[in-house]
Amino acid sequence: MTDESATDIAELSFEAALEELEAIVRKLEAGEAPLDESIELYARGDKLRAQCEARLKAAKARIDKLQLDADGKPAGVEPLDPA
Repeated sequence: MTDESATDIAELSFEAALEELEAIVRKLEAGEAPLDESIELYARGDKLRAQCEARLKAAKARIDKLQLDADGKPAGVEPLDPA
């Protein structure tokens, strides 16, 4: 995997990375690729999976939890507990 393809993956949206990952999985499951190509596809798929996971973690970190006051009215927000 070249640095260029890693940069290429980093620039993909979550949806685009997931779509490409699904296409790779379908191709590998169908056994359509020779061994060397399968190894390259698997490596790219692993990088795409990591990119999707990183994007999901970043999105989760941006979600805020609403705090309510004693009357049950919104009083502010706090970071979502990652647990």
